[in-house]
Amino acid sequence: MKKTVTYILFIATFTFLLASCSKSTTTVVAPLSATTVKDLPADTIIGITAQGQPYGAGKYTFYSLEKNTIIANSDSATTKWDLAFNGTKILTNGGTSGMGLGGAFVQVGLFDDLKTISTDSVFKTDNAPASYAVTYGSGKGWYTYDPINNLITPLAGRVLVIRTASGKYAKVEVIAYYKGGATLATTATDAEKMSKQRYYTFRYIFQPNGTKVF
Repeated sequence: MKKTVTYILFIATFTFLLASCSKSTTTVVAPLSATTVKDLPADTIIGITAQGQPYGAGKYTFYSLEKNTIIANSDSATTKWDLAFNGTKILTNGGTSGMGLGGAFVQVGLFDDLKTISTDSVFKTDNAPASYAVTYGSGKGWYTYDPINNLITPLAGRVLVIRTASGKYAKVEVIAYYKGGATLATTATDAEKMSKQRYYTFRYIFQPNGTKVF
């Protein structure tokens, strides 16, 4: 009888301690923080045509949001990259642009206010040359073009909602199109505009767990 009582007390004590440990080891998930990428080259200008139009080498800069790094052009036909930059054009790794599950849409709103991607959101895929997931053209996607002063300016309140090559999610905000994160004045010289453009500064949050919550 004494052994039975002792055994019952042991089991009760063990159960209590186990429950206490379970409560004290609750996992706390750290909030996601934004990563800022500065002066990412996007087919920078190497010359001027006879008609006075700037041109680059025609190459894209491939970028992994998951790894936060530039991906070599030799890996352009892989799922290692999520976004590719060439001038004002941004590709996603899917559709006609890549082998991945990539897609995107441009949402009107503030970067910090986007906490959850709506369940009814439609992710577009690149369908070159007719259309792109990140809408291309002045006033249609993330930027406006001032032809009088020849300046590109990111539109305020535009968030690029991205589905990555692996099928996960990120949100991106383009901050600047000119080297140094600057917004060039209309009085900037043509030489300054040419030398500083096609350098992206942007911030983003990548969700590694595959959910649509930031």
